[in-house]
Amino acid sequence: MADPRGFLKVRERELPERRPVAVRILDYKEVYESREEDAAVLVRQASRCMDCGVPFCHSECPLGNLIPEWNDLTWRGRIDGAIDRLHATNNFPDFTGRLCPAPCETSCVLGINQPAVTIKNIEKSIIDEAFDRGLVLPQLPDQLTDKTIAVVGSGPSGLAAAQQLTRAGHTVAVFERADRIGGLLRYGIPEFKMEKRHLDRRLDQMRAEGTVFRTSMDLGGEGAPSGADLLERYDAVVLAMGATIARDLNVPGREFGGIHQAMEYLPQSNRVSAGESVDGQITAAGKDVVIIGGGDTGADCLGTAIRQGARSVTQLEILPRPPEERPENQPWPTYPMIFRVSSAHEEAGERVFAVNTAEFLGEDGRVTHLRLVDVDMTSGRPVVVDGTERLLDAQLVLLAMGFTGTPRGGLVEQLGLDIDERGRIRRGDDFATSVPGVFVAGDAGRGQSLIVWAIAEGRSAAAAVDRYLRGSTELPEPIAATTMQLLA
Repeated sequence: MADPRGFLKVRERELPERRPVAVRILDYKEVYESREEDAAVLVRQASRCMDCGVPFCHSECPLGNLIPEWNDLTWRGRIDGAIDRLHATNNFPDFTGRLCPAPCETSCVLGINQPAVTIKNIEKSIIDEAFDRGLVLPQLPDQLTDKTIAVVGSGPSGLAAAQQLTRAGHTVAVFERADRIGGLLRYGIPEFKMEKRHLDRRLDQMRAEGTVFRTSMDLGGEGAPSGADLLERYDAVVLAMGATIARDLNVPGREFGGIHQAMEYLPQSNRVSAGESVDGQITAAGKDVVIIGGGDTGADCLGTAIRQGARSVTQLEILPRPPEERPENQPWPTYPMIFRVSSAHEEAGERVFAVNTAEFLGEDGRVTHLRLVDVDMTSGRPVVVDGTERLLDAQLVLLAMGFTGTPRGGLVEQLGLDIDERGRIRRGDDFATSVPGVFVAGDAGRGQSLIVWAIAEGRSAAAAVDRYLRGSTELPEPIAATTMQLLA
């Protein structure tokens, strides 16, 4: 284990400093700054790991990350060993180290009566240093098989499945309907949360390993290969298209201009951040912006609007404000619903809880106001609080209320797949659909979830495909993704 007395000697959490708000809102670079003292901080935090007899951090992670092991290796200065243990369970710690909400930290045993170990930051630091030292290299298969596999979708689940199957020796092609690879990692996550250079260097590694990427391919659409074409050309197909049907808000005035889904708005900003020009870009410059939805996507919209020069930004949430501390009905080691402040929330804007939008108002075809009412959620459903109606200025409204499932037409229909009542493609415990050779991974089969679940499902689906093609597999399967699939 790390320092046997580390958690007694170092009792506080230490995290990297974020760049000053006044500076970071002027660009789209990641919000954390690199400092010389960060290496010492990392070692001190790794020393706090208790190497528990039952590592709940490990068991609560959908990937089954070997957290105590790489904490120990980090404390000992063994970055080569730490990155090996990290990669043993996670293809992309550079993504999860930046984007995962870290259920491992809320289940840290030390967190029962002390601040938890900074697991997420240690993970990110390990992979960044490993790349800097040239320790992340292509992993070529020992021999190639004669099997071909199509992976549809290039988000974290599709990329994880593709990398695992390529390393098993299969010939893998990843199809992406957008013009660049990465799915929501490319066009949904703002640059200030994860600079796209981290994605690009992973794609370079995958290309060197033999994975083939094909962009601007809307499979099942006009002029693109159909479901029948895939079944004829490939020995197996992995569907990892995500859950892309955005939840809408059908209230009076929805037809006014200036009301957009978050995934209309964020991709355009990401393209501009990458140096592209976007005709008719949706921009927050000089506007009163209202974001409906209090989750991570809403915070991404908030940070983006601030950088675009919004006059004001208000984020609305229908649920009441969460408590500051873990509530009694969400005991350790569960992931508690508590009040959290992201980097974007630090920068500007107002967060309003327990409120509902009753109507959009507008002039000349464009939104100008929202009619709001407070709601009481005691019964589990929103009940309007009398006398709370008021208007809120808005020239741009962004809907960030999550996703309801996978589109039913196109490839799904052509393959003859079923969609369940939650909009998910039906599959069995082995990620297989009712069509032989067709598998589903990530949000398309699980429903909207976390990036760590997407990677875990991609790895498990890859093992299932390999077993289908060869009768057995040596690919590792995340225990959590396999067992929790039964509960999904």
